[in-house]
Amino acid sequence: MLSIVSVTIPVYLLIGLGYLAARRDWFAPAEMRVFGRFVIQFALPALVFQALAQRRFSEILNGRYLLVYATASLLVLLGAWFVARRVQGRGAAFSALFGMGMGFSNSGFVGYPIVMQLLGPTAAVALALCMLVENVLLLPLTLALAEGHTGTRSWHGVLRQTLARLAKNPLILAIAAGLAVSLLGLEIPAPVAKGVGLLAGASTALALFVIGGSLKGLQLRGRLRDVGLVALGKLLLHPLAVLAMLYFVPVAEPLRTAVVLFAAMPMLSIYPILAQPHGEEAFCAAALLLATVLSFLTVSLWVGLMTLG
Repeated sequence: MLSIVSVTIPVYLLIGLGYLAARRDWFAPAEMRVFGRFVIQFALPALVFQALAQRRFSEILNGRYLLVYATASLLVLLGAWFVARRVQGRGAAFSALFGMGMGFSNSGFVGYPIVMQLLGPTAAVALALCMLVENVLLLPLTLALAEGHTGTRSWHGVLRQTLARLAKNPLILAIAAGLAVSLLGLEIPAPVAKGVGLLAGASTALALFVIGGSLKGLQLRGRLRDVGLVALGKLLLHPLAVLAMLYFVPVAEPLRTAVVLFAAMPMLSIYPILAQPHGEEAFCAAALLLATVLSFLTVSLWVGLMTLG
C-alpha cells in the first residue's frame, strides 16, 4: 500500500500546491493560463516528440493499443451521450458534454506524471497514442455532437473547422514529427536533442501546478446527481471499459498497464472551457472538481490493481 500511495501522493501534492498558490493569489488566474499555454504549446509537444523520435517505429504504432483505447473511450462517450440525449431527453450540448466528461481523460497533465513513475519512458509513448485518439477522434466528435440540432452551425461544418484547427495543433504536429523521425531513422543533433529534453522536463511539475490552480473557485452545488454520475463514470466506467476491451484485444505489458491507468484519470482540464459556448461551464467545472478530488482514491486503487494484481 505504501508503494502505491508513494506514486500518487507526489502528484496530488503538486496539484494541492497549485491550488494553494491560486487561493493565496500568489499567481493571478491570467498567469496560471500562461503556464498552461506554455505546457500545451511547448513542454508537452517536446515530451511527446522526444519519446517518439528516440524509438523504432515498430515500437510506437501499436495498433492494439489504439484499438482498445479508442473503442473503449467511444463506447463510454457515446453510451453516456445516448442515455442523456435519447433516454433522458437532454439537449444536444449537455448530452455531448455528459459523454465527454466520462470518456475523455486528462492524459497529459495528470496521467503522464503517474504512469511515468511506474513505467518510465514507455509512459511517453502511451501518452502519444492516447493523444492521437483524444485529439483526432474524440474531440472533433464531441464538438460535432454538441452542435447537433442547435440551429446554429451544422455538425459537419463544426467537424471540418475542428479538424482544420487540429492540423495546426502543436501536440499533433509533435506526434507527426516524432513519427517521421522514427520512421526515417533520423538522428537528432545533440544540441537540439538537449534543448528538446529541457523543454520536456518542464512539463510534469508545471502541468500539475496548473491543474491545482484551475480548481480555485469551482463549487459543487446544483445538479449533484449529474455531476456525480459524470465523475464516477470517468473514474470507474472508463477504465472498466478498457479492461473489458483488453479481454478481446490483448495488449502486452507494459502498455497494458498504461492504457488502463490513462483511462482511469479525471477528465481533461479544459472541460469547463469547452462548455462555455453552450452555457454548461458551471456543471462541467463542478464535475471536474469532484472527479479530481475523488481521483486520489480511485487512481490509487487502479494503480494497486494493475501493479499488484
